[in-house]
Formats: sequence, C-alpha cells, structure tokens
Amino acid sequence: MTQEEKELLLKDLSARLPYGVICKVEFKDSEGWKIQNMSLEGVFINECYFTTDTGSIYSKEFKPYLRPMSSMTDEEKEEFHKLKQFSVTVIMPNGVSIFKPTYTVDLEDDGDGLNHLYDWLNKHHFDYRGLIEKGLALEALEGMYNIK
Repeated sequence: MTQEEKELLLKDLSARLPYGVICKVEFKDSEGWKIQNMSLEGVFINECYFTTDTGSIYSKEFKPYLRPMSSMTDEEKEEFHKLKQFSVTVIMPNGVSIFKPTYTVDLEDDGDGLNHLYDWLNKHHFDYRGLIEKGLALEALEGMYNIK
C-alpha cells in the first residue's frame, strides 16, 4: 500500500468511526498473527496501530467492509437524492440546456448540506471514494450492517 493510499484509507476510516464500520483486520497479539472482523467503533487508529479497550494491537493490514454505491435500495436512492438537492445549487449559465444543468456547491451556505450528505453516506457505509475498486476495502456482505 502506498503512502497516498494509506492516507486516503485513514481519512475515510476516521470519518466512519462513529458509525461502527467493520474491518477485516490482520493483527498480532500475544498468541501471534490472526485475521478477524472487528467493529472499529470507539477505536483509535494511528498508522498501523489500533488502540482498543483492551490495549493496543499492531495490524499489518486492515480493510473496511463498504457497500458499493450501486447497492443502494430505492428508498436509500430517494433519501440520497433529497440530501444532494439540499447540498447543491443549480446554475443555468448561457448555453447550458435545462436538461444538463451545472451543479455547484452553494458557497454561501454554511456547509451543513454537504456535512449531512457525507454523514449519511458514512452512516450507511457507502463507498463513495472508490476504495473497493482500489483494493483498499472489501464489499460488505448483504445484511452486514443493520442501518436504521
């Protein structure tokens, strides 16, 4: 894993920690190397060290289980599109068809729209950064996350 990939993964995981993201973790404890699925809720990650309630463990590899954007249910798509509408402004400059408006972030807004959008994507464990395609995440199994 390159330094750039590691930084991307750590940024992404840090935003997902409050939502109980599950990772496949290869780690070393007193008994040796193990592979286990772990919820990272309440875990602090720094480079390759996880600090948990029981202490720190060293991990050589960890990959979050994420949902592809294509796995959105119809209900989730509807909610996602509503959140997207709150976070962008439609601008119709000369020469742009009404059928192809330009969407831009409303810079006059306080940013809450975008915050809600990304919080929602993280809460529902969607891979909006393409981590699965980059080999930095695994596709979540159906029902792995019970989302309310």
